[in-house]
Amino acid sequence: MATIIWKTCEMGHRFQKSSDCPVCPKCAELSRPEEGLLSRLSAPARRALESHNIHNASTLSAYCLKEVLSWHGIGKASIPIFMGALEQEGLHFKE
Repeated sequence: MATIIWKTCEMGHRFQKSSDCPVCPKCAELSRPEEGLLSRLSAPARRALESHNIHNASTLSAYCLKEVLSWHGIGKASIPIFMGALEQEGLHFKE
């Protein structure tokens, strides 16, 4: 069983984590975009795309699905969101 650790972020939010992950869930929610591709994703998936400078469907289309799924934080639940965002823009994943 994992040990729960109490942490405090730079903004003063106090939160529990069972891992070394430094991300404050309250800060992550506050930084969630209100619209667009990233607004529909979970925080880990959003961070994964942001770490690759992907902020919209156009930049996502430069990658193949297999590559994107290999990134930490991206799971199968993200696929329908990706496909919908790409389809809406008339785009698709790179072959």
